[in-house]
Amino acid sequence: MAVDEPPSMKQDFDLQNKPKRNKFALACAVLASMTSILLGYDIGVMSGAALYIQRDLRVSDVKIEILNGIINLYSPVGSFIAGRTSDWIGRRYTIALAGIIFFAGAILMGFSPNYAFLMFGRFFAGVGIGFAFLIAPVYTSEISPTSSRGLLTSLPEIFLNGGILIGYISNYGFSKLSLRLGWRLMLGVGAIPAMFLAVVVLVMPESPRWLVAQGRLGEAKKILYKISDSEEEARLRLADIKETAGIPQDCDEDVVLVNKQSHGQGVWKELFLHPTRPVLHIFIASLGIHFFAQATGIDAVVLYSPRIFQSAGIKSDNYLLLATVAVGFVKTVSILVATFLLDRAGRRVLLLCSVSGLILSLVTLAVSLTVVGHSSSTLTWAIGLSIASVLAYVATFSIGSGPITWVYSSEIFPLRLRAQGVAIGAIVNRVTSGVISMTFLSLCKAITTGGAFFLFAAVAVAAWIFHYTMLPETRGKTLEEIEGSFGHFWRRNPKPKGLHGTNGDIPLTSSVKTSTNID
Repeated sequence: MAVDEPPSMKQDFDLQNKPKRNKFALACAVLASMTSILLGYDIGVMSGAALYIQRDLRVSDVKIEILNGIINLYSPVGSFIAGRTSDWIGRRYTIALAGIIFFAGAILMGFSPNYAFLMFGRFFAGVGIGFAFLIAPVYTSEISPTSSRGLLTSLPEIFLNGGILIGYISNYGFSKLSLRLGWRLMLGVGAIPAMFLAVVVLVMPESPRWLVAQGRLGEAKKILYKISDSEEEARLRLADIKETAGIPQDCDEDVVLVNKQSHGQGVWKELFLHPTRPVLHIFIASLGIHFFAQATGIDAVVLYSPRIFQSAGIKSDNYLLLATVAVGFVKTVSILVATFLLDRAGRRVLLLCSVSGLILSLVTLAVSLTVVGHSSSTLTWAIGLSIASVLAYVATFSIGSGPITWVYSSEIFPLRLRAQGVAIGAIVNRVTSGVISMTFLSLCKAITTGGAFFLFAAVAVAAWIFHYTMLPETRGKTLEEIEGSFGHFWRRNPKPKGLHGTNGDIPLTSSVKTSTNID
């Protein structure tokens, strides 16, 4: 029974000494997060490839919208399956499966003779992306030490942005080839990172939380000692995980029998039918942060940046693609900055500052595009302001809203609900993205491009209000402590009342049993 230490030891494993980053945990997080390159590359490459696909296959704007957005409706299928698969076969093999499925999709898209076959390939790519979208943040949050969880859990977003930049560069490079060959190579080369990831992921260890949920305590202990900043942290993390899984603290066997509920049975009932107050708050917070991350228009900007720059007055394909490379570069640099702020400034502060920046940049972009739309001549200043607004938009998104969405949603769910909870968040994220990307061109025709961005700005205002009222800070807390921060709607810094308090909240220290809330 090694859980009698004061709460301060659990909140911070000797932060005064500031332990060095655990290199093994960092390596594991990097490998897992590289799966996000698949989605990033697809988003980036389709922004330019769509221009040439439309010319080569002679399809309408509506079909281009469907082609761009349909992958976001396919990917929830992958996320849903991955949520179950990650509980059955483990996080590691689920990552490998994501790479294999996307590999098949990239090959099919690269050899597409027509629009229908291209859509068939998009299905496989979408399912593979759905797998990767779910499993990368789950695995990374479960492998990360508390002291650097914000940094490591934001790595999927770093690789997502890196993939977008690579996709933009691929557009520019392959655009010099023939019309028939260029866009097919843009899509087909995505098979290379997919195959690499499917193989290299096999050298990674399994998630210790998943191992404990399977009753494999011996293996989990060995991995925890490798990925923790100290032996004390490893011991406390194991105690927290055992408590959440319903395993007695005095149980020291290498293999134990775990209640079947820990394998995912009854999870959907607990989420949808009989959630406790903290679980309901967590569920709403996860759905909201994922919805607003996409509803503020990020995929419209990233996918249709060439169209936006055309609306601003840029006509040359060469300049359009170079401008999108600039977008990818700024987005990637900004996310790198964010990784060093997550564990210092905290999730909440960064998120609110980020959304404030989104509101300002969206309004500025909307105004500049509206001015251009009502002018009969080329306005150089408006073109410059439009480009600057797009760059400011992607920068502020990548500093906060982008990475924090996945860091936050993957760390707030209790272990017993984490895989399915994150899966539902990923589905909301992708469906919202799909709706935005499949309607953006039509929306622009209906209310003008400037009007569309005024609408996104209004959504960003609603997002700021939601984040301010519904999302408590999670920085510096272990994954098992975080649940106690929820259940107090409209309050930013609630004080936990304990298992038998009036709000039914789970206490922050692991010395109190919580098995009554597990089953």
